[in-house]
Amino acid sequence: MKYYLFLLFIFFSNSLICQDDTNELDFLFPGDSIPTNSFMLDEVTVFQPLKFNNDEEIKRYVILRYRVKKVYPYAKLASERMNKIDSRVDSITSKRKKRLYLKKLEKFVYDEFSDELRKLSRSQGRILVKLLNRQTGLTAHKIVSEYRNKFRALIYNTVASFYSISLKDEYEPFDDYEDYLIEDILQRSFSDGSLEKQDYALDFDLDTLYEFWKEKK
Repeated sequence: MKYYLFLLFIFFSNSLICQDDTNELDFLFPGDSIPTNSFMLDEVTVFQPLKFNNDEEIKRYVILRYRVKKVYPYAKLASERMNKIDSRVDSITSKRKKRLYLKKLEKFVYDEFSDELRKLSRSQGRILVKLLNRQTGLTAHKIVSEYRNKFRALIYNTVASFYSISLKDEYEPFDDYEDYLIEDILQRSFSDGSLEKQDYALDFDLDTLYEFWKEKK
């Protein structure tokens, strides 16, 4: 009996050795007719976990995430419009025509977005100013100064100050903890597809920010 068991063991051993190992790793995906032993995995971004000391901090983060997702599309659109404006203005040789063009553009933007922007809260307005700087590399004050004039920028900034908003605010995630959280929210939203990523002027490495605030906190 032991002899037959030994022969069976030898038989199966030889069969396994002679078998093509790659066949064991072949996959047949839906819609494909040819098996393959390799396939590409989607890229996955792994984020370091945020640490909160209490429920109140978690609540503030959730509220901030809502505000960022609400105003980011406006900053993105502003950046896109500025690129188009730049290409258009460069083709206008007359200074007078440039002024007229920018004045008409200002009225168009005002008519198109004034109602929506009025619905933003003060906190959302402050975040929008920061995101404008992130996307374009310019402060909101600088944008108005360059695309209209310094006097207009002064008026806008004065009006904004009544709502505790400064058009000169900059996006500084290494200096402002809220800006750091905004960057975290943006990167996570880009990764999960809830916000559309756009090329931006100010670039920050999120892992570096994590380590910086981990040590600072």
